[in-house]
Amino acid sequence: MKKIILVLIFTFSAFTAALAQRFAYVDSDYILKHMPEYASSQKQLAALSESWQKDVDGRFQEIERLYKAYQADQVLMTPEQRKRREQEIVDKEKAAKDYQRQIFGPDGDLAKKSNALIKPIQDKVSKAVQAIAESENLDMIFDKNSEVIMLYANPRYNKSDAVITRLGLKPGVLAR
Repeated sequence: MKKIILVLIFTFSAFTAALAQRFAYVDSDYILKHMPEYASSQKQLAALSESWQKDVDGRFQEIERLYKAYQADQVLMTPEQRKRREQEIVDKEKAAKDYQRQIFGPDGDLAKKSNALIKPIQDKVSKAVQAIAESENLDMIFDKNSEVIMLYANPRYNKSDAVITRLGLKPGVLAR
């Protein structure tokens, strides 16, 4: 009998605790659009990416030029000259692909620069979200834009404007 009562008490307390949990969500895209430093870092990354892409394109255009010159001169070359020119083109193409991977690969320079610029902003937002959660006694805050599927979210639980205010920005005024 005591065991049944204890089980009922634990079940009831667990059920009550589950009902007492408080949830909220934020829209990280909305928050980031309000942050001037995020817009600035995006512009900086776009300019850097464009510059590096021009460099990569230039390398491949040089290879294309060498290949066309090789095709035009091929009939006049000795087998040794052809082999040397072919190897030169292959080496330059390999170097260009390696450079492209070094810049744009998953661990490339662009990814590193993006991480260096964006991580401090993400940390700042994360600290603001944590402060909101603690000050409003929330148990969990979801990101509306993450892979967690939210089929419905009541707008009263949206804490995005509170995070923007906590960051010292004005909600509704988007950064440019």
